[in-house]
Amino acid sequence: MKYRTDIDGLRALAVVAVILFHLGFLPNGYLGVDVFFVISGYLITSIVYGRSEKGKFSIIDFYERRIRRIIPLLLVVSTIAFLLGLVYMLPDDLENLCQSVVASNVSANNILMYLTSADYWAVKNDYKPLMHTWSLGIEEQFYLVYPFLFYVLSGPRLKYIKHVLIALTAVSLIAFLLQDSVAATFYFIQYRFFELAIGGLGAILFSKVVIERYQQGRMLLYGLLAALALILFLPIVPTNELRVLLTTMITVGILIVGKQYFEGDRLYAALMANPVAAFIGSISFSLYMWHQLIFAFARYAFLEEITPGWAVALTGLTLVMSVITYYGIENPFRDRKVMSTRTVLLFTGGLFLLSTGSAFYVYTIGGIVKDYPQLALYRDQLPDQRNFLSGSDNIHISYNENVWDLDRDFTAGTDRIKTLVVGNSFGRDATNLMLESSMSDSLEVRYAEWKELRERPEMKARLLAADRIILAAQTYIDRDYLTSLEEAHDITIDRDKVWMLGTKDFGYSNGIHYNRTDGGTDFQNYRTAMKGDVLSINEQLREEWGDRYIDLIALLANDEGRILVFTPDGKFISQDTVHLTRSGARYLAQRLEDRFAEIFRG
Repeated sequence: MKYRTDIDGLRALAVVAVILFHLGFLPNGYLGVDVFFVISGYLITSIVYGRSEKGKFSIIDFYERRIRRIIPLLLVVSTIAFLLGLVYMLPDDLENLCQSVVASNVSANNILMYLTSADYWAVKNDYKPLMHTWSLGIEEQFYLVYPFLFYVLSGPRLKYIKHVLIALTAVSLIAFLLQDSVAATFYFIQYRFFELAIGGLGAILFSKVVIERYQQGRMLLYGLLAALALILFLPIVPTNELRVLLTTMITVGILIVGKQYFEGDRLYAALMANPVAAFIGSISFSLYMWHQLIFAFARYAFLEEITPGWAVALTGLTLVMSVITYYGIENPFRDRKVMSTRTVLLFTGGLFLLSTGSAFYVYTIGGIVKDYPQLALYRDQLPDQRNFLSGSDNIHISYNENVWDLDRDFTAGTDRIKTLVVGNSFGRDATNLMLESSMSDSLEVRYAEWKELRERPEMKARLLAADRIILAAQTYIDRDYLTSLEEAHDITIDRDKVWMLGTKDFGYSNGIHYNRTDGGTDFQNYRTAMKGDVLSINEQLREEWGDRYIDLIALLANDEGRILVFTPDGKFISQDTVHLTRSGARYLAQRLEDRFAEIFRG
């Protein structure tokens, strides 16, 4: 198959869009991945179908080419991410990175992202160096199925391949349109199959089509290019589903029509095959693999915000690293004259075992590879058990999760003040505040989830027995919640025994604070900005609950809305910028002593 220089230009457009998206400058730039999917399906099918027509298709050869093309660079990047994580990351974040290293290496990071970061657009994903390898998981899972279709339908049965692909594409597209979960349609191969397969169908069905009206074909091609640029760079399409569908169809249209014009049309060649576009397109895989790693570690360890100046600098570093790996890894490993199959397998197999095994081990110890005094975590105090599935015994969430033991009825006949805390994980934080306070010996604290308090019949007795009820807010909760409890259990709740403990937030990532501070830092004045609409939620709660509101942010934030990160002795108040550490709970409980005395002794 003749080399399509214009496809390098299409790759360049796609990878630039993705890079701008991850810098935070192009909201629709993520659609560049959809462009890559269609290109991949088109090129792979062109090769496989052509070989199958000649009776020369080999599954072994197919997988060797895929291994040479993808795996060496993937393993190098995931290994470097792991090594940087050992230096710069706090243990919980390192543990999460180790999960991503293992998942990326086994072509399953799309599944991990669905389980742990379902919202692809969430800010926390900006701090994940390997979050972008979800797309490689999609492609590699596609490759596990796709070649066997051609193997089964080889020889005289090859004429049925287009019918099978049309049927599978239709099933995938219908599933995509009917699935309500945005996360599922984003991360799972069954909802992405149609994008790659449509590229493949374009290669098969239109391989010999000739556009007889040359000028009209040119206009169509330019129109498709303009439409793709508009979708990528302007917010003109209202929904993600429509954006994906239009991007897919326009991209395959460009691939089909552009085949006739990439050599003879000067304007098209100038746009899509100029030296700059061709070079960026040729190194697009390296650019894609490096950019998120560099941006994520920059955000995590050095930069509170990627300004335009820093964006240029980081993109320049991405370009340098991409050139190095393009010439030092991609090209040598793809060339059978340079790298024998044995050498490729030894390198990839060895690095796979080393990086996957090391990352898995660090994951099992919760990422605690050294002492972290800021979190009161020390190597010689590691628990004996190993972390495998991040359950409630995970060392980083166990302090919060242990509160589940208090989801039980009050003790009959006790003289302690019966205190029922209601909430979610924020409620469990509130419970720990009570337990860490100087009044804990005079309290009998019990815990209940928001929803379960209304739905479980036995909660009625708990509500009636409670001397104090503490509601713990993460988002806005109005007083109608109490009315819903009364209606659910046919009771009347004494409003004088109910308080609302407010929301809290400690910024976007602890990583930058960990890497920026040392023992000489003025921890009593070291602050960070809070996320999103936390301040407005806090204000709404304060207005709704009045003197029944316990305002945590007022205790910790200054007039500019910047909140404390550390206790006075340099311990993180929050382990994950949302939930409290034991040190943070003790510090806050101390700051709340007078308020607690008013609530429990008043």
